[in-house]
Amino acid sequence: MSSAFVCLLGIGTVFFGLVCIVVLCYVMSALCKMFGKEEAEAPKAAPVAPAAVNNAKVENKQEIIAAVACAIAEELGTDVEGIRIKSFRKL
Repeated sequence: MSSAFVCLLGIGTVFFGLVCIVVLCYVMSALCKMFGKEEAEAPKAAPVAPAAVNNAKVENKQEIIAAVACAIAEELGTDVEGIRIKSFRKL
């Protein structure tokens, strides 16, 4: 056997394997769409009124600010004392 034949046989095998994977993905997608509709319908939570959320008073605002400062310090890899939060408001 020549080296070119071995190379083409390897490329052909890989191509055939990839085509098989694509076909299997399409078959699995069709099966999931066909049998998954019954399980996908779940009851949704009742929406919260936006006015109630915006007007709600936060009793432990200092604890929330401390937790946010700790998260930022962890992400930045620094100490909490090196972070100064100038303002804190809901977006």
